[in-house]
Amino acid sequence: MDWFEALILGIIQGFTEFLPVSSSGHLAIFGTLFGLNGEENLAFAILVHIATVLSTVLVLWSEIEGVLKGLISFRWNEDTKFVVKILISMIPVGIVGLFFKDTIEKFFGSGLLLVGCMLLLTSLLLTVSYFSRTALKDKISFFDAFIIGIAQALAVMPGLSRSGSTIATGILLGNDKEQVAKFSFLMVIIPVLGEALLDLVKILKGNEALVFQSIPASAMITGFIAAFVCGVVACKWMIGLVKRGRLIYFACYCLLAGLFAIIFSF
Repeated sequence: MDWFEALILGIIQGFTEFLPVSSSGHLAIFGTLFGLNGEENLAFAILVHIATVLSTVLVLWSEIEGVLKGLISFRWNEDTKFVVKILISMIPVGIVGLFFKDTIEKFFGSGLLLVGCMLLLTSLLLTVSYFSRTALKDKISFFDAFIIGIAQALAVMPGLSRSGSTIATGILLGNDKEQVAKFSFLMVIIPVLGEALLDLVKILKGNEALVFQSIPASAMITGFIAAFVCGVVACKWMIGLVKRGRLIYFACYCLLAGLFAIIFSF
């Protein structure tokens, strides 16, 4: 991997982590096009995922500050309730990540055919949520947080957008679009870091730690910065797009990207 490939992949990760088009699916597609091996692709994915987590923290710092205050207040107020909802939303993905992620990946595989099919499913979810006319609720409920968490857990499938699944599910449950978008981006911080840690352990257990040394420092720095900067832009942009109800454009894009991946897999 050279610095230019890292730049392109970093830009892709930065934007697609927040846009409902599946970052894992796009990294798989472009990694295949660039001829990267699986270990190198996984190592780079760990790096850029950390970069996008940091961009989330920067953009949503005021909300995160409220969550932190809720943790130390020891009072049952709105901030505390929000913290509990975030924790509830993490339960499904925590169970899947710890006990079933490897099994799911081995059973379904990780080729472009699966990525393409999951992109088509993402397109369907976004389309259904776009035409949904469910009555709006004032706040995301504890039950809704758990259901949104299940949607996030299902997004372990490569090509099924994490943000697309959680945002679409939240909208279908009748929640305010802007609230759902922010909740979706906040609930993913710890699971993404946890997933990166599990992938790192997988690499180390396989005695493949040298794969990090095969990626030049210039490529890692370039990819990290590109993912962080593009992540900041995409996070702010996505919140506005969800608020204005423009998800149908991403549904069309996922449809085309899914068809491309399926055709290219044969």
